[in-house]
Amino acid sequence: MSVTKYNVIQPENGVLIKAWTRGVQLEAAAEKQLRNVASLPFIHKWVAAMPDVHWGVGATVGSVIPTKGAIIPAAVGVDIGCGMMAVQTSLTANDLPENLGSIRSAIESAVPHGRTNNGGEGDRGAWGEAPRSNQDAWSDLAKGYEQIIAKYPKLSAGRHVNTVRHLGTLGTGNHFIEMCLDEENRVWFMLHSGSRGVGNRIGSFFIELAKQDMRKWMINLPDADLAYLPEGTDHFHDYCFAVKWAQDFAFTNRQLMMVAIVSAVRNSGAVPAFTANVQAVNCHHNYVAWENHYGENVMVTRKGAVRAREGDMGIIPGSMGAQSFIVRGRGNPESFMSCSHGAGRAMSRNEAKKKFSLADHASATAGVECRKDADVIDETPGAYKPIAAVMAAQEDLIEIVHTLKQVVCVKG
Repeated sequence: MSVTKYNVIQPENGVLIKAWTRGVQLEAAAEKQLRNVASLPFIHKWVAAMPDVHWGVGATVGSVIPTKGAIIPAAVGVDIGCGMMAVQTSLTANDLPENLGSIRSAIESAVPHGRTNNGGEGDRGAWGEAPRSNQDAWSDLAKGYEQIIAKYPKLSAGRHVNTVRHLGTLGTGNHFIEMCLDEENRVWFMLHSGSRGVGNRIGSFFIELAKQDMRKWMINLPDADLAYLPEGTDHFHDYCFAVKWAQDFAFTNRQLMMVAIVSAVRNSGAVPAFTANVQAVNCHHNYVAWENHYGENVMVTRKGAVRAREGDMGIIPGSMGAQSFIVRGRGNPESFMSCSHGAGRAMSRNEAKKKFSLADHASATAGVECRKDADVIDETPGAYKPIAAVMAAQEDLIEIVHTLKQVVCVKG
């Protein structure tokens, strides 16, 4: 293993922060959030910051927060179970057509994605009549969902309630589907998505419940979004159940999309017959799990971080025009066996829209069959940290197994 590469931040009050940020930017706002979390009385050992760390709501994206006796819903976030899936195929670059537009169109037709112009989830973002396989998958999830809404009926209110219509769909924002080539020109399919609106609804609901509890108990916090649920309370156990359900939804969501992607490309007529699932990875990077660290059972919240136990396979994507990586965990205990979940934003979406032009975006994504319009400027490569620097900063956390370069990118 390489020499440990983290920086140590010692807040005036609270535990240490170990930050794998050498060679990458740690913005002042993100450091302040890390210090806020470190000041909470139930943190186990220290807080770990990954090299892609950046400002988030309450807690930074790119942080690993081990807790004893409490959980912070905003540290888990609202895209519960968001993560990555990648599948290696038997195709090579030589099997691909010169113009990849037909493959991109086939994928876009097979997986609902995006929003309508009025900002609501529309036909492009959800199924009308969901495929039979999706309905079967929903039947396995439905019982848990019914248990959640039986106790919290407000979660099922509103026009855009996610059920089977949103299972097997991509979503919006930084969620994507890509076709990539590895270092030996083998073709991979890769995607990024989570629990869709249902995870958002669960996360937002319990964040507000936690805030109500803090007000009721007159607990002062450095940031109201760090409101927590103490273990032993009803809300704590209900939230843990709901989070686990949303994580299962997200995992299943990625599996269904990958099946649809493989089938769409196989039936597109653009490539010869091929096999898939030669090597597959499906991992969360916004979630919570019970784990044992330094001899104690604790809840580990990874908000924009991937579990990287020794031998664990993970995915670290770059931006639309950069490399991505299939990695294997080294099991470094000091990061609570975790690594980054991507490159990490270098600027806000609004900043990116102001800074970059369509010409900048077209240049940065040259050679990639993807959208090059104004609605994806906030996802342009320059809005993210350099992935090479992010990978160099965590050499003691993971080893690179495959290096991928996208040739097709579908954005939500």
